[in-house]
Amino acid sequence: MDVSSSTVLKPRVLFDPIYGFIKFTPAEWEIIHGPFYQRLRWVKQLGFACYVFPGAEHSRFGHSIGVLHNAQKILESCERAVPDRVLFDANVTSKEIFFHRSVRMAALLHDLGTFCFSHTTEGAYVDFAETTNLKGGKKLPDDHENLGSFIIKNTNYDGGITRILLENDFDPQLISDLVKGVGPSPLANQILHSEIDCDRMDYLLRDAHYTGLRYGSYDRDYLLYHFRVCKIGEHEVLAIKQNALHCVEDFLMSRYAWYNQVIRSPRGAKYDAIAEKICFYMLEKGLVFRYGQLLEMIEKNPHHFFNFNDNYFLNLVHVSYINGVFDRAPDIKDMASTLLFQKGARALKDNNFSQRLLDPDDQTKNEKIIKRAEDKVLEIKEFLKKNGTKKDWVISDLPKKTITLVKSENNIVKDKVGPNILLERDPVKIVDDNGDIKLLAQVDQSIISKLQRSMNYIPNVYCSNSAYELLINAGMVSGMVAGHD
Repeated sequence: MDVSSSTVLKPRVLFDPIYGFIKFTPAEWEIIHGPFYQRLRWVKQLGFACYVFPGAEHSRFGHSIGVLHNAQKILESCERAVPDRVLFDANVTSKEIFFHRSVRMAALLHDLGTFCFSHTTEGAYVDFAETTNLKGGKKLPDDHENLGSFIIKNTNYDGGITRILLENDFDPQLISDLVKGVGPSPLANQILHSEIDCDRMDYLLRDAHYTGLRYGSYDRDYLLYHFRVCKIGEHEVLAIKQNALHCVEDFLMSRYAWYNQVIRSPRGAKYDAIAEKICFYMLEKGLVFRYGQLLEMIEKNPHHFFNFNDNYFLNLVHVSYINGVFDRAPDIKDMASTLLFQKGARALKDNNFSQRLLDPDDQTKNEKIIKRAEDKVLEIKEFLKKNGTKKDWVISDLPKKTITLVKSENNIVKDKVGPNILLERDPVKIVDDNGDIKLLAQVDQSIISKLQRSMNYIPNVYCSNSAYELLINAGMVSGMVAGHD
C-alpha cells in the first residue's frame, strides 16, 4: 500500500446531533447527495410514533449516517480500521481498505429501500406479495431489504447507486449481500447484523434522543472500547470483552424497554396498524404504487422513486378521503380520519391481549396463549359482523413474530447452519481474559443469560369508537387501555 504519490483530499463532513462531526469518503458523499439517498430525509424513522412523542420527527437519513459512524467506531475498536489518510484517498487500495470501505458502504445503504413511514407500510407490501407470488420469480418477500438490494444492483446509470459503486471499485453484489447479512465475512455480517450491531447501537440512542425518553440509553463509549476480533478456525468473529458484560446487559435491557414503550406501545402502534390497513386496501384498489411499479421506477427514473416517501403516502390518504374515494369503504374512511386527524380508535383491553414473556422451549403453552388471543379476535369480529355496521372495524395487531431478549442456547443450536455455534451471526459472543469465547447465553454470571428462556409477546387490538361502544355494552371486552384516547 503506497500512499506517497497519492493526493489525500480533505474528507467531507456532516454534523450529527448524537455524535458530532462524521467524515465521509468521496463515494459515500456522492451517494448521499443523490435522489435515492436524499429520499430518506422524507421517511420518518419511527413511523407514526410522532403522534405520541412530538419530537420523534427524525428520519432514516440521519439514522443511516449514524449507522455508518458506529460501523466505523466498531472497526476502530477491534483494530480492523485503516488510517484516515488511506481510507479517504480513492487512489489507494488494498484488501484491508476494501474491507473497511465495504462495511462502511453497507452500513450507509442498509435502509435504502425503506418504505413510507418505515416499517409501517412495509407490512402491507409484504402481505400483498405482488412480486413474491409471480410465477417463475425468486419468491423473495416484497420488503425493504430486497427493495434496497434491487437499488444497489440495478441502477447502472448516471447518478445510480450501482454506477457510483462500480466507478469507485465496489462490488454491488457484495454490498447487497452485506446489507442482507449474508456476506462472506462473519465479522462484517456481525458488525452489520447481530444482537449488538451498528444499526441497533444507533437507533436506540437516536430514538431516545428524539422521543425524549431515557429508554434506549446505554454507555456507548464503554461498549465500543471492549469490542474484539477473535479467531474461530479460519474465520474472524466479533466478540465483546467480559469486562463489559454489564454494559452488554444494559444495552439489551434498553432495547427491551424501547420495544415495549415505543414500538409496541398501544398509544402509538395503533396509528401504524391503521396506516398498514389503509395501505393494503390502497394496494388492492391500485391507489398506491405497487412493488412492481417501484422496481420499474428504480430501473428507469430515480427522481420518480424519490417521491415514494411519507409525504406521498399521507397526501394520497388525504386526497382519497376528501374526494370521496373511501366512501364505498366506511371502515377505511373512518380509519383515514383517525390517521389524518389523530382522533378516534381505541385499544382494547382483555386478558387475552396482555403482554407476556413466553418460554421458547414450551411451544405447546405458547401456542395455547397465541390461539386464545386469535380466538378472542375472531369472536369480536363475528360479534361486530352480526351487530355492527360497515363503519365498525377492528384491527388485529397480533405479533407476527416474537421478540427475544437474547436468543436461547437451545434455539441457537437448533437453528445453526454451520459446524460451530460461535460462527452463528446474531448471538453476542463474550471473550474472557484467557481468550475463551462463549455465547452470552452460556455466561453463568450474566443476568441476561437467565432470561434467555423469554420471548416478548405483545398483542394489540384496536377498533373504531362505534365498535368500542358496542363491545363494551355487550361485555365483550373489559374496557379501554388506561391513558389511551
